[in-house]
This record gives sequence, C-alpha cells and structure tokens, in this order.
Amino acid sequence: MRATKQYQRTGGGRSPGGKNYSPTEAQIQAALFEWAAYNLMNFPELKLLHAIPNGGSRHPAEAANLRRQGVKPGVSDICLPAARRGYHGIYIELKAAKGKLRPAQKLWLAAVSREGFYATVCRGTDEAIALLSWYLAPTGAD
Repeated sequence: MRATKQYQRTGGGRSPGGKNYSPTEAQIQAALFEWAAYNLMNFPELKLLHAIPNGGSRHPAEAANLRRQGVKPGVSDICLPAARRGYHGIYIELKAAKGKLRPAQKLWLAAVSREGFYATVCRGTDEAIALLSWYLAPTGAD
C-alpha cells in the first residue's frame, strides 16, 4: 500500500509544531479515496466505491428540498456495491477518533445489515483501508 503525504497526514499523531491532532472525517474520507484510486489495479472493484454526501449544515430551505429529493438521515458515508463474502455490498460510516454515531446512523447500519449488506463504523483511514482490503481479498486470503 502506497502511503502518500495526504494519507500519512490523516493518521493523527503530532503536527510539526508538536501538538496532538486528530484528522477530521473529511480528511479521513479524502485519504481513503486517494488510497482507493491508487489501488484500482489490486482491487478493480474500487471503481464502484462512492461517497454519499448526506451530511453537513445547510440552509433550511435547501435541506427541505433535499428531503423531497430522497435524502435520508443516517445514510452511511461510503458505499461499495460489490458482492463479496456473502454480502450484497458494504456500507461504511466514517468517524474521527472522538466522533459519535447518531441514532439515525445506528438505525441505517442495522437496516442495511438486515438486507444483506456488510455495514460498519470505521474510525480513521487505517481501519477503513484494512476493512476494504479484507472485504475485497480472495476469500482464502484471511
């Protein structure tokens, strides 16, 4: 696995000034997609990996309009619609080190899990990369 400058920076730890820092969910997600782009030759299915831009603060009128268009609370950050290991695909809710899972997110993960998807929370880039690598590896490679 190639560790780029962006990916390395999202690992947390100490900044150049010596202060502890934890990457944001946006930094974690960007680093994960950077890793995915680099690893397409190893895992061609990663071309299907996509983000679901469901969060963020919005003007109330825009939020109402998005709800009318089908945006739902709690939908996971990332989806890989590739059937592996007996699952239809995978949903990943990314969280920073101290990020909390909201009730709607717990309900979404449980609902898609009941429908045959692998659904989980990953804290940090390394955890998400390890999960996707395991999920996409040949089944005898555990």
